Amino acid sequence: MSHSPRQTDHAIHSQFIERWSPRSFADTVLTQEALMPLFEAARWAPSASNNQPWRFAYGLRGDAGFAKIASALVPFNRAWAEKAGALVAIASASTLERDGVSSPNPWHAFDTGTAWGSFALQAHHAGLIAHAMGGFDAAVLAEALKLPEGYVLHAVVAVGHQGDAADLPEMLQAREAPSPRRPISETVGHGAFL
Repeated sequence: MSHSPRQTDHAIHSQFIERWSPRSFADTVLTQEALMPLFEAARWAPSASNNQPWRFAYGLRGDAGFAKIASALVPFNRAWAEKAGALVAIASASTLERDGVSSPNPWHAFDTGTAWGSFALQAHHAGLIAHAMGGFDAAVLAEALKLPEGYVLHAVVAVGHQGDAADLPEMLQAREAPSPRRPISETVGHGAFL
C-alpha cells in the first residue's frame, strides 16, 4: 500500500485504514437483513452508565422512509446519496432519566459517535460502504421522522455497495479516494493538549 495516502505511524489492525467513506454507490438493492448487523454492531458500543443514548431511523431505497430522509439532505449530498441502498439518520437523547428525574447527559454525543464508529466498521466488514453527512436540514428531518423531544440529530449516513467513481459528477470524481490523517504528533500530547 505504498501508494496509499493512508500510512500508519504505528502498527494497527488493517480495518482502520481500509475503511473510508466513498460517495460512489452502486445501483443495487440493500435488504433489511443486510442492514441489521450494522445496527447490531452499534448496539454493543460502550456508553456512559450503559445509557445507550443513540437512536437510528432508516429507509431502504424505494420506500417512504428513504424518501423522508433524502428530502432533508442538502442538494450536494442528495445528488449522490440517493443512489445508496439505505439512508440512516442518527440521533441521541440529550437527557438521562434516573429515578424519574431527567437531567442533561453531557456524554450523549460522544457515546453516539462511538456507536456510529461501530456501525461504520461493521459495514466495512460486510463489504458495504457507509458515508456520514452533516449536510441536512435538521428541522425538516426531525419533523419527517417524528424525532422525540429531548433528542438531537447528528448525521445522516448513506449505506450500500460501492459503485464506480466515474458515475459521480466530475467535481467529485477526484475526491473519491481514501483521505490521509494528521500524524499523531499533531493530535496527541503527553501531559497536555497540543
